[in-house]
Amino acid sequence: MATAARQQGHTLIDWRPEDADFWHDSGRAVATRNLWISIPCLLLAFSVWMVWSVVVAKLPAIGFAYTTDQLFWLAALPGLSGATLRIFYSFMIPILGGRLWTALSTASLLLPALGIGFAVRNPETSYTWFVVLALLCGFGGGNFASSMANIAYFYPKKIKGNALALNAGLGNLGVSVMQFLVPLVITAGVFGAIGGEPQVLADESHLWLQNAGFVWVPFVAVSAIAAWLGMNDIADAKASLGDQLSILKRRHNWIMCILYTGTFGSFIGYSAGFPLLMKTQFPDLNVLQYAFLGPLVGALSRAATGWVSDRFGGGRVTFWVFLGMIVAVWGVLQFLPAADGTGGSFWGLFACFMALFFLTGVGNASTFQMIPSIMRLEIPRLLPQLDTAATLRTAERESAAIIAFTSAIAAYGAFFIPKAYGTSIAMTGAPNGALWMFLIFYVVCLAVTWLFYSRRNAPVPC
Repeated sequence: MATAARQQGHTLIDWRPEDADFWHDSGRAVATRNLWISIPCLLLAFSVWMVWSVVVAKLPAIGFAYTTDQLFWLAALPGLSGATLRIFYSFMIPILGGRLWTALSTASLLLPALGIGFAVRNPETSYTWFVVLALLCGFGGGNFASSMANIAYFYPKKIKGNALALNAGLGNLGVSVMQFLVPLVITAGVFGAIGGEPQVLADESHLWLQNAGFVWVPFVAVSAIAAWLGMNDIADAKASLGDQLSILKRRHNWIMCILYTGTFGSFIGYSAGFPLLMKTQFPDLNVLQYAFLGPLVGALSRAATGWVSDRFGGGRVTFWVFLGMIVAVWGVLQFLPAADGTGGSFWGLFACFMALFFLTGVGNASTFQMIPSIMRLEIPRLLPQLDTAATLRTAERESAAIIAFTSAIAAYGAFFIPKAYGTSIAMTGAPNGALWMFLIFYVVCLAVTWLFYSRRNAPVPC
């Protein structure tokens, strides 16, 4: 049997990653190239998705006199649109192909990046237009679903967890990169006359808020071109929307939506809410300078620990992750100041949150490693009439679709966690109620993981 990947143009006609000789001779090189083009595209997607939170925080300083409620909705809308777009993006790879869709979805980031730059330079920009830009930033959130589905097709089961962890973990790093880079570039006219005049603040200092959008434009353009020229489509990955919608009938699709909401939903939600929570609880400290560290820890732990699940099993690792998250949230509750602002420990709270971010990264990797393992066991039971080759193709297709779909549902954490903080503070004067709700949810996730996947004689051990 041939061991070199056959292709027509950029389409791989013969793709057999589970064949050891094929993988060694040509498959690994092709998969690696696609992965390392995918990663910067995804990193930029996360950067553009989350950049709106920085822009919104600066709008009052440059003269846009919006109410707190209006600013809150502007900050929340990218989370809502990004999560909703992920549902649609989940099914695009088998319809259009990974190469075309990665190039198009990456290029789409130019719309919010350029839009932000031009909008903040114009003091007459309407609130309605800022709402549109907030929704367009959701393009970055949507990209994750299709990116993960695409990379899932390229790798054999034994290292799929690590490949997905690298793609997602280094992609998630875009949140931290944005939170570190944007505060620097908006303080200087890095684009000269092309970037436009600065905004003059009340203290006579200058701010180039347009750079928060413009800084991503050259990187997005280069990455989109690289995806178009260097990535591949896989012929066997083609499927109609109807074929992919079969995952909605799979019980484990919905169970994994719950578990991935507990891991990735927590990561993206804590990333969005961490700076504001720290600022409200410790207003006398300059806590915002540490905001990028949480997403950084979560992203790096995801990228670095995918091999753990490949070796010990995703279900087992996920069980211990949720147990650790329960302990970490309980620790956060111990270090919070009282409702009247007294007591509390910033460094104790910070340490517990760093533990939470680390654990969400490990859990992001382990839950995604579980999905292909689950479907490898479930498809032969659900569709016993299929031959070996068709069973494998179906398992791969449904695994990729479930990975994408679960990421869509979990992304709503970007909205609900900050909203829960705000609601709890409005009702009780403190965020404790929201954190107790998160702790209870992690207990549910722990029980679900143990019941279905990690206990001895589990229905689907993985």
